[in-house]
Amino acid sequence: MIEDERDLIAALEYNLEREGYQTRSALTGRAGLELAEQEPVPDAVLLDLMLPDISGIEVCRQLRASKRTQQVPVLMLTAKGEEIDRVVGFEVGADDYVVKPFSVRELMLRVKALLRRQQREEADDKEVAFGRLRLDSGGHRAWVDDREAVLTALEFRLLTTLLLRRGRVQTRERLLQDVWGIEADVTTRTVDTHVKRLRQKLGGAGEYIETLRGVGYRFRESAAGTEA
Repeated sequence: MIEDERDLIAALEYNLEREGYQTRSALTGRAGLELAEQEPVPDAVLLDLMLPDISGIEVCRQLRASKRTQQVPVLMLTAKGEEIDRVVGFEVGADDYVVKPFSVRELMLRVKALLRRQQREEADDKEVAFGRLRLDSGGHRAWVDDREAVLTALEFRLLTTLLLRRGRVQTRERLLQDVWGIEADVTTRTVDTHVKRLRQKLGGAGEYIETLRGVGYRFRESAAGTEA
């Protein structure tokens, strides 16, 4: 946990440890980054957006830039609830977002959902190829025309979900439930933001993801006709 409110840290530590989790806490962004580099690698990071030294956005950027922590799910805690703040948080790699004040019960459910989602990731070393796109499920890596596309853990889950269900329409609500792991209290614009960013990172292969207005998204059933 990286949070500058001591009372909140104490409350979260108590509730998380009561659920059987081990916790480490820091009151500043830099101290939190140092904690994240210690053994063992954290299973999840609860990160406040407003910190006294560096912003939670910058902390999240650095967590995603480190090979050690780039796949660790990040749950942002913040008093800022404007949509633009959520979008920026998701763009730098946050997996979920809770606006203060929040109920401890809701936070516990979101933490459990994040960890459950990590646990059910397939540890399959087989690669999946589709047109210009190649995925390594076990290594959480993706390539377009043999050039690696650097994806966050959530972006990789979104891409894998769409690819494995190619040809079938996925509503935004279904993606929120299956990719984010809970019936999240966030707008469906969250899905749109992630799909837009995913397409940008995939370059020409982004065309494989089709938008169905008023419905959701669909991964093309065939790569034919989309090759450059």
